[in-house]
Amino acid sequence: MIYRSKAPLRIGLAGGGTDVSPYSDLYGGAILNATVSLYASATIEPLHENRIILEAIDHKLAHTFDWTESLPVDGKLDLLKGVYNRVQKEFKPGIHGFKLATFVDAPAGSGLGTSSTLVVAIVGAFSEMLRLPLGEYDIAHLAYEIERKDLKMAGGKQDQYAATFGGVNYMEFYGDEKVIVNPLRVKQQYLFELENNLVLYYTATSRESARIIEKQSKNVLDKKDESIEAMHQLKLQSQMMKEALLKGRLNEIGEILDFGFRQKRQMAEGISNEKMEEIYNAARKAGATGGKISGAGGGGFMIFYCPGNSKYPVIEVLKKFGGQCKPYQFVDHGLTTWTV
Repeated sequence: MIYRSKAPLRIGLAGGGTDVSPYSDLYGGAILNATVSLYASATIEPLHENRIILEAIDHKLAHTFDWTESLPVDGKLDLLKGVYNRVQKEFKPGIHGFKLATFVDAPAGSGLGTSSTLVVAIVGAFSEMLRLPLGEYDIAHLAYEIERKDLKMAGGKQDQYAATFGGVNYMEFYGDEKVIVNPLRVKQQYLFELENNLVLYYTATSRESARIIEKQSKNVLDKKDESIEAMHQLKLQSQMMKEALLKGRLNEIGEILDFGFRQKRQMAEGISNEKMEEIYNAARKAGATGGKISGAGGGGFMIFYCPGNSKYPVIEVLKKFGGQCKPYQFVDHGLTTWTV
């Protein structure tokens, strides 16, 4: 038997960063995101021998270990090891040999939640193989704990829940790790129009989100008024985006994105940079009414809202910056698992 899973990556549309502690614990965070047709996939194949093979196909990395209850976390394939270690510790599965292979449709550090989505996919594959009694909130929270607590990787909470639940969601984040996922019933024609007008552009640079997130968290702990007020405004932005989408006021989305772009720059140093500002301004000049840096910032993907047929001149002008526009569709499904 082979056990497979796939979980969708996400585009953050509003509120980004307010899901990160300590802000979410102190003030409550809110984010609006939507999953897209780019995936993290995982496959587990049991072996008839006492060894563990881990392979990240997209990174062309593979490591083989003699069977052990705990794999060394040493900077190599740590996400795969972290999930295995937690499954062993928590569920005592009694497996003594397997191959785990993974693949992600976007580069690490691209701002689409790749790391967290990969953890969700791996948890899903183990859950399928072991028939674990885990619901959607259970899987998302487990993935969050593996990444943030076991592996001590800085970041927020939205990505694990987006990957697990799928669709367009308005998410609320509170203290004590409380998360509420509110699926939005956005009319199909509004989603088609949003999909038509939203350009997803990869800047051809990746970044280490942890450093930016650590600065953001420190600014909250240090009570830096400018950073905290920016996060308050981004939380407000998520409410503005929710209303615009549900009521079909799509002509407002570019301005709402631009409002968030200006606020997000105040959260921490390194979120934007000279090249990203140049790209943003060129897209605006070509017809985009607004946009944002996806994820923590500093590189990776950017999105631009281009009403009418303005996406074509925007795409043309973006070519000169050496990145690429990525085709996608919104998807309404989250983590999916199956057995072959």
